[in-house]
Amino acid sequence: MERGLTQAKRSWLAKINRTLSVAPMMDCTDRHCRYFHRLLSKNILVYSEMIVDRAIIFGDRERFLSFNPKEHPIAVQLGGNDPKLLAEATKIAIDYGYNEVNLNVGCPSSRVNSGNFGAALMKNVDLVSECVEAMVNAAGSTPVSVKSRIGIDNQSPDEILPNFISKVRDSGCNTFIIHARKAILKGLSPKENRKVPPLNYPLVFEMQKYFPSLEIILNGGIKSLTEVKNYIENKLVGVMIGREIYENPSILINVDRDIFGQEGVVSNMNDVVRSMIDYCDNAMSQGFNINHILKHLKGAFKATPTSKQFKSIVYSRELSDLEKLNAIKTLLN
Repeated sequence: MERGLTQAKRSWLAKINRTLSVAPMMDCTDRHCRYFHRLLSKNILVYSEMIVDRAIIFGDRERFLSFNPKEHPIAVQLGGNDPKLLAEATKIAIDYGYNEVNLNVGCPSSRVNSGNFGAALMKNVDLVSECVEAMVNAAGSTPVSVKSRIGIDNQSPDEILPNFISKVRDSGCNTFIIHARKAILKGLSPKENRKVPPLNYPLVFEMQKYFPSLEIILNGGIKSLTEVKNYIENKLVGVMIGREIYENPSILINVDRDIFGQEGVVSNMNDVVRSMIDYCDNAMSQGFNINHILKHLKGAFKATPTSKQFKSIVYSRELSDLEKLNAIKTLLN
């Protein structure tokens, strides 16, 4: 865990590169997952899972906010609808060293929407503006971004999205991460909401043209670095990928070279997984659940001969934590 404005955080504040980021995903992008992804790329921007403002203010802050300094650059995503609470949570998160604070206006889950935040907030743009303004005022020099859908339910995306961006921009937000689908709040599960509503990339491209001074980040359905390269070369400031990276993290091996034009930090997945085994050894001594860490590695060898045996070790109920780590070491030797 790190607190305060460290030298590492100061350097990232001035140069957050949004060309490619890993989406915040519930039950996925915890500190262990982010550390794994950081081993694959020194340039991608990583996000926390959504954390409800009240959990930060009244709950176990260390559990929700602590992270490894090597995870920089890192953004925290907040969920909530009360400007005062979001402002307080923003201050606390920044004190922990996060490089960006993001407001979730896109999550379609029934639990989130019953609390009238996440995607449900798109019904109340004025409230979103109030929340963002409070967060911006609390954030100081740390940027505040918003992640949304193109609309919800019966809204017309062509009308709601430009109005949404315009009003929230006026509250001090310059970065909009847009999942290029509507969210259907009644009748579709969160998983279905990631696949069923049709993608509308042209509308997101149009928003970048209509708001050229803003950073418009495309999210939703992107599966390859070829797509990323095409979008950033021709249309957008950046791209965010979620499930594809989580399920097939090997696509990050060449991302520093192919997307950022820099020398990569790794050349093969074996070395990265070996580093994660060392990480697990240390985490085990700190009381972390090794199975919880290893689950983030399940797709490390996707579509390779190693995959089946690797996953059988990860999911084994017979092996102890130490036996799993040793079995993975043996497999990779």
